Amino acid sequence: MKCIYIADDDTYIREALKTFLESAGYQVEAFETGDLLFAAFREKPSDLVVLDVMMPGSNGFTICKELRKVSFVPIFMLTARDSDLDYQTGLDLGADDFFTKPVSPMTFVMRVKALFRRIAYERGEEVV
Repeated sequence: MKCIYIADDDTYIREALKTFLESAGYQVEAFETGDLLFAAFREKPSDLVVLDVMMPGSNGFTICKELRKVSFVPIFMLTARDSDLDYQTGLDLGADDFFTKPVSPMTFVMRVKALFRRIAYERGEEVV
């Protein structure tokens, strides 16, 4: 079972994504801050990381940069800010995809599934 870590200080978004992803068959750990997510990742890496850009403590850009020093895990960024500079910054730091809030949890789950299918295909694994 694929494991996904989510860090978002917005309880509603964090729980909505967690609920939809778990319903789709993923194991999900949700964190209020990026620092908590990063500490958990160092103990037990996940298969996907979802980071809110603006959080207390280290922001999502900082955590993305730190994750890229230790892992090639896929990273999705979430933000309420809709600027090209934010997109560019996130992608330049190593994020794989970028979502503007509010995000549709159902659409988000479909993008997660597409990502995992592509990874499986690239590894020569059976794609379902």
